[in-house]
Amino acid sequence: MNRRTSVPAVALAGALVAGALVGPSGAVAHPQWPREIIAEQVVRATSPHPGLNMTLLEGPTFGADGDLYFVDVVASSPAPKVLRLDAASREVSGFFTDEAGAYTSAQWSPVDGRLYLTDYQGTIRSVAADGSDPRTVFAGAVEGSPMNPDDLTFDPEGNMYVTDLTGYLDPAKEPVGRVVRIAADGSSATVLADELAAPNGISFDRRYRGLYVSTLWENRISYLALDRSRTSVVATRTVAEVDDGPAETETDSNAVDAAGNIYQATHGEPVIRVFSRHGRPLATVRVPAADRAGLTSATNIAIRPGTKKAYVTVSGDAGGFIYSFDALAKGIRQSNGG
Repeated sequence: MNRRTSVPAVALAGALVAGALVGPSGAVAHPQWPREIIAEQVVRATSPHPGLNMTLLEGPTFGADGDLYFVDVVASSPAPKVLRLDAASREVSGFFTDEAGAYTSAQWSPVDGRLYLTDYQGTIRSVAADGSDPRTVFAGAVEGSPMNPDDLTFDPEGNMYVTDLTGYLDPAKEPVGRVVRIAADGSSATVLADELAAPNGISFDRRYRGLYVSTLWENRISYLALDRSRTSVVATRTVAEVDDGPAETETDSNAVDAAGNIYQATHGEPVIRVFSRHGRPLATVRVPAADRAGLTSATNIAIRPGTKKAYVTVSGDAGGFIYSFDALAKGIRQSNGG
């Protein structure tokens, strides 16, 4: 197979995946969800921004200090664009801001201990563990085309795998999104997959053999198997069609726990859906019914490494919140940011 690939082009129709029924599009047909989990509100982290009357939290990730870090996508300086939650005291404080960035995700590098931030406007930046020393890691076009970085995951060597959300806004609903691999030092970038329908979430599987990528316009989770060097896609398959929510919902970020389960976040309703690695529905995580007014997204989760305690960024015109629930398995690097 070529170095780059288009995910929809290789979905196999009418197949069986791990004994689950697969529909005509190649995705797992959903039985009734077997389990519902009600998350608990931890804290209201932000208020609606003046002029926008909303906020949008994303990218939760635990630092080495045990605090939870997350971004406010629509914040404007001098408001903090990266915030920090002390999970013990439930106190929220500002961690980092700048004039220009529109940050959509955050994750700690396994190599240099810095927090990496995707800027939707086309750059990858990093800051030190105390929020100082901001650096531009990567900027510019990738193979001749501008990039709108959305989510990020690292391999063990610190190389970055980024979803390029081009096609989500301008041009809208065009299958021109990509998955991009950026060298750890930011010196080079290559396209692993293209012609994607607004790719958003991206996570490695437990063994770093491939990537789970969720596409907004298709409400689909796909798996991209990589070669041993993790520099090319050798096969793809559809894991699940996330099609049982309201019509306006879209698949957002995702995460993978120690058992290989996939936590799929949602833009359009405050819900997390949990699948097995074969696409079998396992659980739905919701905020309490009394809280749902004014909350329109549950964009991402982080499971505290070595525990089952999961934290979710939830937002809408009611403000930005952090909720928690007990995950199905323990947290690992693949469930800690991005």
